[in-house]
Amino acid sequence: MPTRARKTRKYRGSRHCGWGQIGQHRASGHKGGLGQSGLHKHHFIRMLMTDPKHFGHDSTHPPHPNLVRKWASVRDLDDIFAKYGKQEGGKKLIDLVELGYDKLLGGGQTENAYVVKVEKFSASAEEKVKQSGGEVQAVA
Repeated sequence: MPTRARKTRKYRGSRHCGWGQIGQHRASGHKGGLGQSGLHKHHFIRMLMTDPKHFGHDSTHPPHPNLVRKWASVRDLDDIFAKYGKQEGGKKLIDLVELGYDKLLGGGQTENAYVVKVEKFSASAEEKVKQSGGEVQAVA
């Protein structure tokens, strides 16, 4: 559109250019408030068109299914056996599932041969228990 055809040419010299008197069409009042104001009231339709997910929240996400909450290392087996271990048929038995442990990790060493029942275990933990003459039994 050429400048000579614009509406503003008609309003030259008219002081308020069609916006009434005394500060109308200024500041934040003419647009219904600053920022996020009025999104539940007079700007509700604008919110629905531009950002329909503005209000509310996402539902909670379920926890990871393989979350390990409690674990023990190979170095802890001696102490655990001293408190909770059992002797069955000449073998030292530790039932970590019964004690609430989820996983056996491979930190440290053990000198004694244990039969360890546990749900999950690392490859290094299994190797270290076997080196000491014991075994790791996976329990479902």
